[in-house]
Amino acid sequence: MITSLWHTFRRTLVRLQQSCLYPVLKVRQIGPHYAAGEDAPERLRVYALLSPSWAEKLVLDRELVHKNWHQPLSQPKPAQLSDVPAFFHVYRRGGKAFHDSGRPVISNSLKKLVAWHLKHPEIPIDVVPVRVFWGRSPDKEGSFWRIWLQSSSTLGGRLTTVLAMLINGRDTFIHFSRPVALSRFHRSSTAPDRVARMVAMALRQHHRLIESVVIGPELSHRRTLVKTIPSSQPVRRVIAESGEQKKKATKQARRYADEIASNVSHTTVRFMDVLLKRVWHSLYDGVHINHIEQIKLAAREHTVVYLPCHRSHIDYLLLSYVLYHHGLQVPQVAAGINLNLPVVGGILRRGGAFFIRRSFKDNRLYSAVFDEYLHQLFSRGYPVEYFVEGGRSRTGRTLPARAGLLSMTVRSYLRSCSQGKPPRKNILLVPVHIGYEKVFEASSYHRELRGAQKRKESIGGIFSALRAFGKPFGQVHLSFGSLIHLGEFMHQQKPGWYREDLASSNFRPQWATESVNRLANRIVTEINRATSVNPINLIALVLLSSRRQALAENTLLDRAERWRNLIQQCPVSDLIVCSTTEPTHWLERAEQLELVERHNHPMGDLIKANPRQALDLTYYRNNVLHLLALPSLMACLLIHQRPLKQSDIQHWITQVYPFVQSELFLPWSRAELPEVIGQWLNAFNQMDYCAMSASEEETSCQEFIAADDRTTAYSELRAMARLMMPTLQRYFLTIELLRQRGNGIMSRADTEQQSSLVARKLTLLYEMNSPEFFDKQLFHSLLTQLIQEGLVLESRDQKLGFGGELEKLSDLLSQALDGDVQRSVLECLRNG
Repeated sequence: MITSLWHTFRRTLVRLQQSCLYPVLKVRQIGPHYAAGEDAPERLRVYALLSPSWAEKLVLDRELVHKNWHQPLSQPKPAQLSDVPAFFHVYRRGGKAFHDSGRPVISNSLKKLVAWHLKHPEIPIDVVPVRVFWGRSPDKEGSFWRIWLQSSSTLGGRLTTVLAMLINGRDTFIHFSRPVALSRFHRSSTAPDRVARMVAMALRQHHRLIESVVIGPELSHRRTLVKTIPSSQPVRRVIAESGEQKKKATKQARRYADEIASNVSHTTVRFMDVLLKRVWHSLYDGVHINHIEQIKLAAREHTVVYLPCHRSHIDYLLLSYVLYHHGLQVPQVAAGINLNLPVVGGILRRGGAFFIRRSFKDNRLYSAVFDEYLHQLFSRGYPVEYFVEGGRSRTGRTLPARAGLLSMTVRSYLRSCSQGKPPRKNILLVPVHIGYEKVFEASSYHRELRGAQKRKESIGGIFSALRAFGKPFGQVHLSFGSLIHLGEFMHQQKPGWYREDLASSNFRPQWATESVNRLANRIVTEINRATSVNPINLIALVLLSSRRQALAENTLLDRAERWRNLIQQCPVSDLIVCSTTEPTHWLERAEQLELVERHNHPMGDLIKANPRQALDLTYYRNNVLHLLALPSLMACLLIHQRPLKQSDIQHWITQVYPFVQSELFLPWSRAELPEVIGQWLNAFNQMDYCAMSASEEETSCQEFIAADDRTTAYSELRAMARLMMPTLQRYFLTIELLRQRGNGIMSRADTEQQSSLVARKLTLLYEMNSPEFFDKQLFHSLLTQLIQEGLVLESRDQKLGFGGELEKLSDLLSQALDGDVQRSVLECLRNG
């Protein structure tokens, strides 16, 4: 009776205190997702706090309601577990009001817990490390005011905690780590004191790692960093070699550093958090995150470099917002100097942006200052974000990587390892794919592809962009790709590189250039391997592959579902995520976003894309074109309805594959192609796209022939072929242009220009509503690959020569192209 009354009184008292505390708090839970069984309500859990804090215990108890776990303060324990403490801590408070320090301690609660568990080893106990952050601002080095305004993990006196709650309470985070079985610690010893010491040491290390992930390293005063950079050895060496007056050059270096450096303000970060939350609710129906758990674990021991694809100006704000809400530190983001606008530039700078000029190849001093600034970020452990593609993709394709910032990242790593030992934290490269159901810059992208000048960023442009608010833009899908450990990659490229004298080459060894190029290609390939396939991607793939961008509703939905299943059956990687909703939902979303038109008909509605909508859909088709590139190439061969041996299909694709791979960043090597092609042929056979001979014993000798051209399956196969047919047409156009003009006649620049002009003429003659068909960048990539493959040679006077191998490639392409397509290309070339 007395016990029951005591529990009732205690619960009432606890809830009264929580009701007084929570009006000044806004608590968000962060931390990893729990594995199956780890979050079971019946498990016995003990919570490991940083230091003894009644306020943190009240917050923890209240937040356990959301997890459906036992609340140690509000709910009584079973009688047999009454001696098991619910909490313990690993630091003792400093005790002084304005000293953020604490002493390691093995608390009595921990000793009692270990002793009890050694006596009752049959009862499993999970230790759950928990951190409560009163705000998430990194400390300023040497800043007295951090205690008053930016206290995020207080080890000082109780007054410090009270002030932290009052000032930062609306920005409170509670981090639940994965539970650890207490039995793991007494496998090597059964002495209570030794086990308790091992537990405390492990948890102190764990708390430090969590703080580095959530809060990050201390921030230098921007003023101090700007003054430090000009006095660094690399910058001083450039100043000495420039021949300019030292004082004048040093002053200029300081100006450059001031122009570049970010000025992170947690107040601005919190303001942006509130603002962006409203922006996302206004623009998007939701933001879906994939594969972020690996980042939460890896960020504890690595300096993380986020490398997203670049589709929209929203990208960097979106990624920072997602990281912040998942308990990760907001990265320092490289932004173009064109965004350093009045007012806006200051906000971006305080939100973590540092600014970079478009080009500084001929400015050695600026290059040295920027290089040193980036090195300071990496060496201090700050997470960094930049776009390897450089600018935003106007076509929806992943662009070839620009190696400038990436080479600086590698150079910083080489500098950190120059003493023959690894850096304090290894650099971890994280490719990120961002997929939109609708981008608000679509119309400007189309104008630029048709030759219009890119409009300069301005305040007026920002206000015009605000008109998009309130319009539907669907959902956003953000996926993290396979992690690339820079140290491991460098060892694969150049074993034993760390034993070289790298300083003598200013950390620019000859082998590094090729390694950086391989790394750049690996990154964009990994971005594509992490693609999310949304409803608009699927509708675009199917509708644009029809002859006139129109299909019966039932045909459209059925084909979209079958192609979705095909992508899942033979995925480019295990990171690919496809929409799991019903096809009817996909069409509803496309209609809601005004990307298709519905035409009512008594025999069934038709779904059509008008010319403007078809342009928009081209962008979203290109987002995922690489996922069906290989089967589309196979379809280009099969639609001509002649029997083909599997070995012939493999040979044809192997010859064409290097050019498609360089354009769409496909992940397979040539040696892997036979197996992948076999998987796709089996899938085609299951979908009745083609028939396979059953008599041949050897797989390579099996013959395949397309379905009857009167069947629905053949119609789908022909639609599949149309996905890559324009690409093969571009290849054929460029090769035939070289052949007709003659060996050693045209320069590379002339070939790119002429190819683009002929392609534009084709779009006008045959009403091809596709500006990307004559995009110069695509012809540039093709010529680069032709040169790398040795099919085209570039002389010293920049003229292009070729031999019989190029003619063989042209003959191969003609096997997959319809006769009328070849004729139209050749006529345009003759008349051009």
